[in-house]
Amino acid sequence: MDMDRFLKNQVTSWMESTGEYADIVMSTRIRLARNLDGYRFPLAFTEDEAHRIEQTVTGILLDADKLPQQFTSYQMKQLDPLDKQVLIEKHLISPSLIEAEYESAAVISEDESLSIMVNEEDHLRIQCILPGLQLEEAYKQARNIDRVLDREVSYAFDEKYGYLTTCPTNTGTGLRASVMMHLPALTATKQMAKIAPIINRLGMVVRGIYGEGSEALGNVYQVSNQVTLGKAEVEILQELQGLTKQLIEKEREARQALLSHSRIILEDKLFRSLGTLRYARMLSTEEAASCLSDVRLAIDLGIITHVSKTILNECMVFMQPGFLQQYAGSSLSPKDRDVFRAKMIRERLTIEEKGENSYDV
Repeated sequence: MDMDRFLKNQVTSWMESTGEYADIVMSTRIRLARNLDGYRFPLAFTEDEAHRIEQTVTGILLDADKLPQQFTSYQMKQLDPLDKQVLIEKHLISPSLIEAEYESAAVISEDESLSIMVNEEDHLRIQCILPGLQLEEAYKQARNIDRVLDREVSYAFDEKYGYLTTCPTNTGTGLRASVMMHLPALTATKQMAKIAPIINRLGMVVRGIYGEGSEALGNVYQVSNQVTLGKAEVEILQELQGLTKQLIEKEREARQALLSHSRIILEDKLFRSLGTLRYARMLSTEEAASCLSDVRLAIDLGIITHVSKTILNECMVFMQPGFLQQYAGSSLSPKDRDVFRAKMIRERLTIEEKGENSYDV
């Protein structure tokens, strides 16, 4: 497939390098967990209940008069495995949704900033992803969807415990707020290993790019709240906002320290990574992620110019197995994926660079 066409069809709104603090905060995500009153939760409900929930929720969301954007419903049982994998890699659905044995669906907005998973761990997972640090706006958009649904259905809610969920850690507000951050300098200076336990003690958690159980590929970390019970939504958002700004400040300090103490060594490393991305014929996921992180850092520091900041956001997604096979138009072995990964990144760089002198030497 032609790369220009591929990018046009597959780039989603959160990959744009816009929004506040976009040099470090790649995206903001808000997720609200909800269950419908009068139905058993997904671990115990019947196929008929699953069907009725899916039909009810998608019917509401596909009514254009109720929502500002047009939505499309994707029933998981009707999608092929590759399409499901791509939705996971774009952070629009979770692996749990495609593993469900009962009827499940994803209802996704036109710009893919909003997605609602139906019959995942809970009956509803309402999600909003925006570029940069936009916790308040992302929450506002997710709550708008929540209100539309709340007017049409009754939620499982307890006056003492709040919104009732399958997992007790989500009970209360049902709110999970997270920011995806690029923290190469804190990682290089070994500070992240010390910071992560402190964040955990504050009631937050640090994970990899795809959440729980995933690794921090390309120095990208997901920071989110852990506690949903006993705190108001505004308090959760304010605490995460404050912590995020502290991490931004520390990352910027670490970047300046690297520049001040070892600029030539740093530049050499960053340009070597650019060379690898431009000329390599095979790239593993880990090597590609590391090199992309270096190039993104070089762009942010002004060392490499005329390459879009969105390169890391996009390529960190597009280099995953599902996207590579979609780009190739066929299934690929692990070795072939390494070849196509290198090819895709080379072509992505070619599109973004303006002329031969696209960076200072």
